Amino acid sequence: MRRRPASTRTGASLVLAGAVAACAPASVLAPAGPIAAANRTILLNSLTIMLAIVIPTIVATLVFAWWFRAGNTKARYRPDFVYSGRIEMIVWSIPILVILFLGAIIWVGSHDLDPRRPIASRTPPLEVQVVSLDWKWLFIYPRQGIATVNTLVLPVGVPVRFRLTSASVMNSFFVPRLGSQIYTMNGMETQLNLRADKVGQVYGQSSMYSGDGFSDMNFAVRTVPVQAFGQWAGRARANGPVLDAPGYVALARQSQDVRPYSYRAVQPKLFEAIVAQRLKPAAGPKQGRGGDAHVSPGTPEI
Repeated sequence: MRRRPASTRTGASLVLAGAVAACAPASVLAPAGPIAAANRTILLNSLTIMLAIVIPTIVATLVFAWWFRAGNTKARYRPDFVYSGRIEMIVWSIPILVILFLGAIIWVGSHDLDPRRPIASRTPPLEVQVVSLDWKWLFIYPRQGIATVNTLVLPVGVPVRFRLTSASVMNSFFVPRLGSQIYTMNGMETQLNLRADKVGQVYGQSSMYSGDGFSDMNFAVRTVPVQAFGQWAGRARANGPVLDAPGYVALARQSQDVRPYSYRAVQPKLFEAIVAQRLKPAAGPKQGRGGDAHVSPGTPEI
């Protein structure tokens, strides 16, 4: 077998690496945590299993087309051919094996990556309460007593337990490099467990269309060392307004392209009141009517 020149192999590797790097900021193929890494493994394993039938099928199609061409006198013409047990076995066994392999991956993954399943760790999890609004994200840190809008700060190496709901229409919370998209629904609570293992900044988004301001409904996720997270929480407690029931009602009004800011204090059990609808749900997007421009009442994130 003839080997490709080293320069050709190196060039191909650089092109592939460049393509992956180009999509790395928000790519599921560049995981920054254990859940995203497991999701990528499932994706690649599924792709490999499916290619095991796709590639031979493509090759067989080309071989059959070449062998049974009109000019090939060696090809046997059998117009009365009806049945072959060997062909039937091949035709049915390969798809069955593919389904069994994919089913096994799905079965294992659906249990190991159950969104409600806590991540095994000696470190106590950080709880973050998430509320999707029109068209922004509210993040409440009940233990720290603070909240942020359109920015999420997480300590590296610490499991995070998200409790999620919607103040308006159904939405979808997704941080591709941390893994596991999950829906937020009005009057209901969903849960998600994630962990960031790398210091930096990753992209978070709404992955479900929810009206006029959907395109701006994204947020930055800053992953910082544990000590830096404590310092950030301390600074947040020193500035900004208090998020109480009247403040939440004002926040829930439709607004677009909201710059990140923080609240220095949060009314206790505010998230539970939103889930139980003791605070009136937002009206939701209306056809032909967009949100108003929003001036942030809080302290901008630095």
